[in-house]
Amino acid sequence: MKQDMIVILDLGSHENTVLARAIRALGVYSEIYPHDITAAELKALPNVKGVIINGGPNNVIDGVEIDVLPEIYTAGFPVIAAGHSKAKCEVNLPQFTDDIEAIKEAVKGFVFDTCKAEANWNMTNFVADQVELIRRQVGDRKVLLALSGGVDSSVVAALLLKAIGDNLVCVHVNHGLMRKGESENVVEVFSNQLCANLVYVDATERFLTKLEGVEDPEQKRKIIGGEFIRVFEEEARKLDGIDFLGQGTIYPDIVESGTKTAKMVKSHHNVGGLPDDLQFELVEPLRQLFKDEVRACGLELGLPYEMVYRQPFPGPGLGVRCLGAITRERLEAVRESDAILREEFAKAGLDKKVWQYFTIVPDFKSVGVRDNARSFEYPVIIRAVNTVDAMTATIERVDWDILCRITDRILAEVKGVNRVCYDMSPKPNATIEWE
Repeated sequence: MKQDMIVILDLGSHENTVLARAIRALGVYSEIYPHDITAAELKALPNVKGVIINGGPNNVIDGVEIDVLPEIYTAGFPVIAAGHSKAKCEVNLPQFTDDIEAIKEAVKGFVFDTCKAEANWNMTNFVADQVELIRRQVGDRKVLLALSGGVDSSVVAALLLKAIGDNLVCVHVNHGLMRKGESENVVEVFSNQLCANLVYVDATERFLTKLEGVEDPEQKRKIIGGEFIRVFEEEARKLDGIDFLGQGTIYPDIVESGTKTAKMVKSHHNVGGLPDDLQFELVEPLRQLFKDEVRACGLELGLPYEMVYRQPFPGPGLGVRCLGAITRERLEAVRESDAILREEFAKAGLDKKVWQYFTIVPDFKSVGVRDNARSFEYPVIIRAVNTVDAMTATIERVDWDILCRITDRILAEVKGVNRVCYDMSPKPNATIEWE
């Protein structure tokens, strides 16, 4: 089924993504396009029912105030404008807010009464459409996918598996910096349960050897990222007949990588960082989904809840939570303490409430007492934060009894640790990660 679509034209608003999410929450598909789209390009888009011109403070480029092309108003679609006083057809949307419910209320009359759009945007229809599109794009050829075990790559894998089956080849590289049980979980779900064509590479020794003595966080990130690409390329060369590269690109990746009226927040390797001479054609079935929609897609495809709602996890893994030069002793302390934290948060129901929580082990020791003797061991630092956009973050006020239980377990079960601390620093001034 082809979903009806409301097109948002970006005229410098900060709220394009919030508006798109609000319209999708009404059950109608919505996409964001640049302000200078032509009438012909607009008409070429599938199932367009109406257009919202979304203006805002970024409507000046190189000193010139921008506007949509006049032909947009006579292209044959209902048009309204939000936050933009040059257009005759203005609607007052709640500006500079993430109040999706208020925006839904403001636009639903235009979407349903004026545009006559049908509420046919849902995950069942999305999956069916993407399966059809993937099969049309790939045919009987093969797709290679780097399966990290993260939400995005896992959902892409499940979707490609549904569409092309054995013609999907997944490569999971265990760099030794995964959380406890994560690589095993990837193998169990995709190889044993879903019967995917999975290549598992244990590169732990290779990565840890490369990282020996490296203290600088950026250097660690570069080594981990570069080595991962090399391992992946080595495995790809062993395979024959691969024409496509699957990627877990999602809509925020594209938005954060910059548009004509929005500055880049951060570059994403899967948007602007691929080489010009890439030998593969890309398959990116999630590129128009927001994160909450990706999770809903994963559940629709039958992935386990704990995989779909996996904690946000940095690409370098535990490598940036084992502060300074990585040692195997401290890396194991991070892994074990993190597992205890996740287990206790799940028991307390905090796993469904707190956006991100993890442990850190710094590269210094403190004096303590163990078995009636002086000890000189590491501290474990707990971090638990809540955020909407990861640009700012607040601290979760964890119940004292829960913190005490976590502390007792870490001190009793994790080797080489004699202190547990709770990080009370919001962002700003701190950042979410320590490195």
